Amino acid sequence: MRFLMCEPKEAYFKVDDLKTHNITQRSNKALAISQHRSLSSLIRSLGHDVVMVEELEGHPNSVFVKDPVCCTPNGYIKLRMGLKSRRSEEEWLSKFLDQLGIRCIGKLEAPATAEGGDIIIAEKFVFIGLSSRTNLNGAKKISEIFSNFGYKPRMVKVPSPYLHLGGAMTYIGSNKILCVDNLDGDFSDFDLLKVPSGDFISGNVIFLPFNDVIVEESNVDAIKLLKSNEFKVHSINLSEFVKGTGGPTCLIQPI
Repeated sequence: MRFLMCEPKEAYFKVDDLKTHNITQRSNKALAISQHRSLSSLIRSLGHDVVMVEELEGHPNSVFVKDPVCCTPNGYIKLRMGLKSRRSEEEWLSKFLDQLGIRCIGKLEAPATAEGGDIIIAEKFVFIGLSSRTNLNGAKKISEIFSNFGYKPRMVKVPSPYLHLGGAMTYIGSNKILCVDNLDGDFSDFDLLKVPSGDFISGNVIFLPFNDVIVEESNVDAIKLLKSNEFKVHSINLSEFVKGTGGPTCLIQPI
């Protein structure tokens, strides 16, 4: 597989207003860069490719490349961010994907909003989170685009305290889903591995075919559960991005 990532250099650390950017604490620059490089190196060591995009000036959240677009096997969808301070990241990342030769298969227009963290592809199903970032108009448009390519959309209300659906669940292959125990939705056709609802990354892990899973080291419940189900778990410290309310999957965009 190939993944797009954005190594932090300056923008992630130049935060004038934490609340506006939904960042809980300012990050340690040297530590954040080291952690990001550890993640990209780990992904490469497991046999996958990583492509880096330069961060967008004035946009500290551009390091979280999961959200401005949604890449599918058929092409990418240009989204419309729910957090106003992140608007224009969609254009930035779309241009980069265009340069890579990846075609755009759809885009969102106002009043629709949707962020990539609320879209989870699971084989021929796609789960779409209804959250503070993804509204009903956005979810309906995403459903329409995916339906055109033969996917079966299912909408899921994102429970508190999760920012995105991706914080509460991850598809981990072989019709299995890791999710928090207070997540309600239509998950027929899938086996659920449930972890207690905790902080906003309880269900957020990176699944790499065919059996590797990358988990933030503080997510101990997920680590224990995945190991007991014979997944090869790679624990990694991403504390400086948790401060930005992001988990492992927020830092990657499968392309």
